Amino acid sequence: MNSRIYLISSRFKSFLLIFAIIIISAVLWYSQSLVQNLRRESRGILEFYTQFYQQAASSDANDEYLNFIFEQIIKRTDFPIILTDKEGNPTGWKGIGIDPMDFSEQALAQVRELADAMRKEAEPVPVRYKDEVINYLVYGDSRSIRQLQLLPYLEIGAVALFILVGFIGFNSIRRSEQQFIWVGMAKETAHQLGTPISSLMGWIELLRLKCAQPAQQEILDDVQLDIDRLNRIAQRFSQIGTATELLPTDINEVIRSVISYFQRRLPQMNRSVELVLRSEYDKPVPLNVDLFEWVLENLIKNALDAIGSNDGKIIIHVAPFDRHDFQVCIDISDDGRGMDVQTRKNIFRPGFSTKKRGWGLGLNLSKRIVEEYHFGKLILRDSQPGKGTTFTIYL
Repeated sequence: MNSRIYLISSRFKSFLLIFAIIIISAVLWYSQSLVQNLRRESRGILEFYTQFYQQAASSDANDEYLNFIFEQIIKRTDFPIILTDKEGNPTGWKGIGIDPMDFSEQALAQVRELADAMRKEAEPVPVRYKDEVINYLVYGDSRSIRQLQLLPYLEIGAVALFILVGFIGFNSIRRSEQQFIWVGMAKETAHQLGTPISSLMGWIELLRLKCAQPAQQEILDDVQLDIDRLNRIAQRFSQIGTATELLPTDINEVIRSVISYFQRRLPQMNRSVELVLRSEYDKPVPLNVDLFEWVLENLIKNALDAIGSNDGKIIIHVAPFDRHDFQVCIDISDDGRGMDVQTRKNIFRPGFSTKKRGWGLGLNLSKRIVEEYHFGKLILRDSQPGKGTTFTIYL
């Protein structure tokens, strides 16, 4: 699959993310605008009641009437209020979660702390008598305003949770479908290869009986090697989707076998590439040899493609690794053309390929073999344009 499709997909996801951020920002801005409007209305109501109280006080009304205005009108408002003297000491309060009849030192200290916090939300309303400030009404946001402030965050959280659950479910279904496709394709490929391979093996035996010359026998030996390889490929496909047996194996011997296979074919490809094994590990590793050889071949083929027609070197470095339940680390490094950031992001995605005739399945299949069948990890450790690439396998 052309890498341009993945580039378009990445840009489309970026567009969706930006669009979601715009929507969330618009919701938050609108809700905060409503909150500010309600705060202005609350202050207007409180200022009106205060002016009413001041006019009554200025008209020499008796204390009983003034107490009635404060207790039955001002204190019935739907937001927390603390009445303080002009020095800021609380003399009465409501709606702050503290008993208005409790004037103990502890209660007064709590009320002062709340009054300081409420002053930061809104400027206190002064209560005047004959142009002299005698009290201050310190007020905060009503319960409705506080709920409205939280509402958009709750809505965004609920929608985000719904999207997350849907995304996880969708990904799970998609992975299951991909797994079924992989297994079905592999089984069918193995079945289709089986018949012609068996036929070719029979024809080789007949030709051996008819071709007695050493040169002819040498050619038949080479053909036999290719048929044996086809048979191993069919066995690899047949093991996809089944429980594989991991046997303690000399990993260095497996790597040498794969290197030998490529070294025999490099001269026919007119390639001057050096394949080097550097090993610091000599203990057995649980492996399915057929499948693990497939992984190594895919990685080495990619390295050869990255080097192209130039001379180059591919180094396979094996070293002990005793973290995260892994015991060995295998680096496959080349000095080829490397990859840019966009390519590195999509390199393991099925169908992604930078080659005109590539299927984009090799690295994805290799990752599945390492992680699902060998319980290891395959990562792209490093790649720089013009400097080469390093893949790492942990087992």
